[in-house]
Amino acid sequence: MEDAFGHHISYLRVSVTDRCNERCRYCMPEEEQAWFPKEEVLSYEEMLRVLRVGAGLGIKKVRVTGGEPLTRPGVADFCAQISRIPGIQQVGISTNGTLLSKLEQGETIAARLVKAGVYSANISLDSLDRSSYQRTTGRDLLPKVLEGIDAAISAGFRAIHLNCVLMKNQTDREFVPLINYAYEKGLLLRFIELMPVSTQEVLSENNFLSTHAAKQMVEQHYGELIPLPDFKTNGPATYYAIPGTEQKIGFIGAMTNLHFCESCNKLRLTSDGKLRPCLGSYLEFDLKERLRAGCTDEELADFIHGVVARKPKEHDFRHNYQPNRRMIAIGG
Repeated sequence: MEDAFGHHISYLRVSVTDRCNERCRYCMPEEEQAWFPKEEVLSYEEMLRVLRVGAGLGIKKVRVTGGEPLTRPGVADFCAQISRIPGIQQVGISTNGTLLSKLEQGETIAARLVKAGVYSANISLDSLDRSSYQRTTGRDLLPKVLEGIDAAISAGFRAIHLNCVLMKNQTDREFVPLINYAYEKGLLLRFIELMPVSTQEVLSENNFLSTHAAKQMVEQHYGELIPLPDFKTNGPATYYAIPGTEQKIGFIGAMTNLHFCESCNKLRLTSDGKLRPCLGSYLEFDLKERLRAGCTDEELADFIHGVVARKPKEHDFRHNYQPNRRMIAIGG
């Protein structure tokens, strides 16, 4: 599939739940979050049908997200079913890591995911300081996250990425500990700019730290970073090597990188059945209504094509964007 601006769509991010066991201040509002009623959330069977049709249209990569996806029972079995869909070449999961070490059927959830064919795990890690982690996430769960990362390493994911959201007056103190930790564990670390995905106010002068400023801060400690223009993962990160080591770090700058959207290949399916062509746009289209009205696979394929045709050239985050959904209700 290709949209009007030459984006080749081959990647679907599927949110299986809007629920989460943390309350990260850049993802959720401070006020009480109203979860989707269970009957409004797509069943795994409905999601798998969308994925089978999507695979026939060129979807090759799927990432399972939340909320926190591991709070929904049966995720490992769901991932195993995705892996068996003809045409799907790679399945990943995005998680806060708190449940990866939990035992399920006698083994860790991380191990069950790897057995289910999950290729990669993106794990959020904003701080290695327990009190700072608790302030950011609203939960004292850092020890469980570190256990989860170790469980993921032991399970044998072929790729594990640590994601840190840049926040002024916090990440400034975290660069060296996080980079050293990632190096010791042999993991890829990415620093991500804040985006207005919960409220516009999150981008205040007191909170926002650009990737450019972050890179300068890292270089103050490690020396000039070495660009790696040919090193790519499946996202929009720009990668560098730490001088004198083989450690790579990435920077994802949705707000300051004016070319951020040029290679976008994604659609997002929310847990309540909306198909979104862009994270930073109000556009979303009710796929669940058609599914539950009994549409044929051909009609479903036409619907997906129609959403791709409406994919915008770039996100609206730089234009005083006011979110119509919280990030928790979109999916990572």
